[in-house]
Amino acid sequence: MSLREQIQTIKREDPAAKSTLEILLCYPGLHAVLFHKVSHWLYRRGRFVIARLVSHVARFLTGIEIHPGAKIGERLFIDHGLGVVIGETAEIGDDVLLYQGVTLGGTGNQRGKRHPTLGNRVVVGTGASVLGNIKLGDDVKVGAGSVVVHSVPESATVVGIPGRVVKARTEALGLLEHGRIAECGEAEANDLEQLNDRIRELEALLRLLLEDRVGQARG
Repeated sequence: MSLREQIQTIKREDPAAKSTLEILLCYPGLHAVLFHKVSHWLYRRGRFVIARLVSHVARFLTGIEIHPGAKIGERLFIDHGLGVVIGETAEIGDDVLLYQGVTLGGTGNQRGKRHPTLGNRVVVGTGASVLGNIKLGDDVKVGAGSVVVHSVPESATVVGIPGRVVKARTEALGLLEHGRIAECGEAEANDLEQLNDRIRELEALLRLLLEDRVGQARG
C-alpha cells in the first residue's frame, strides 16, 4: 500500500481532513501505521528488540500501541487513535476502521495465536475490546464500549458486555463511511426500549395478580 493510497483513504473516511499536509502532520493513526510497517519488517527478520523499540517510540509519539508482530492489511484507518492497543498475534484485514480506545487483545498468558482476527471492512467503535483467538467476519460492526469474546459471523452487528449479535445481514456493506458505527447504538437502543416495554408489562401483570390475591384474602 502506498502512502498516497493511505492518505486518500483518510480523506474519504474523515470529513474533518482538509488537506494532504494536515493528514501528514496531524493524523497519529497514519503515523502509527507507518511506524508499524518499519517495526513489522524488522520483526519478521528476527530483529525483535529493535522492532519493539520502534513500536515503543511510535506509542510515545502517537498514543497508539501496535505490536510489531501484528499483521495489518491495506488501508487501515485508526480514527483519533489515542489508547488503541493491537496485540502481537492480531490480524487485521483490508479497509478496517478502528476508533479511539479500541483493544485487540488476549485473555491470558497463552502461547501461540491469542489475539483476534478481523476480516475486511470491519468497524470497531470507541472503547470496544475484542479479546482472544476469535474471528470477526467481513463487514462486522462492533458497538462502542462492547466487549467481544466470541467469534462473530460476517455482516453482523455486535454490542454490549459481553458482546451479543443484535443484527445479522446477508448483504455486503459498501465503502467505508465515517461515523457508520452509529447504527450499532441505534440497534442497542431499540433492544433496550423493547426490554423496558416488556418489564412494564410484567410489572402491570404482577400488580393485577397481587390485587386479586389481596381481594380474595379479604373476601
